[in-house]
Amino acid sequence: MRSARQDPPANLAERLANSGLRNTQQREVVYHALLLRRDHPTADEVYTRVRPGMPSISLATVYNCLETLVQCDLVRQVNFERGPSRYCANLHPHAHFHDETTGATYDIPLPPEVLAHVRSVLPAGYDAKTVEITFHGQAPAHPPAESQPKDPV
Repeated sequence: MRSARQDPPANLAERLANSGLRNTQQREVVYHALLLRRDHPTADEVYTRVRPGMPSISLATVYNCLETLVQCDLVRQVNFERGPSRYCANLHPHAHFHDETTGATYDIPLPPEVLAHVRSVLPAGYDAKTVEITFHGQAPAHPPAESQPKDPV
């Protein structure tokens, strides 16, 4: 399990270097946008957030940065049926709840025993690298605080 307490810029530079990539200002800005608001934004939403601070950044660059961050295991790409990809900076094991009314996505903590049980139902010889669980439905008007996206520690 990855620690949320690591210094994000150092973690970013280290992960990129381990993947043979260099850290760029654009990658850093996009990564920080995901860390600051953990609301599972689309690439277009990330672009809208970072453009005021970096007017020269293009939407294509944001897409490229997000792809790199996913490949380096710094963020997760989350897909809901035919909707646009969303990006999640929470790397701890968790499920997602997708509110079909508002489009909001919430992190739902998963106890380790749930993940162990889910993996135990795989046929012999299968080994799941990751498990993705998504709930679809309608969230309450004011979801409990523990299901709200959390700020980085």
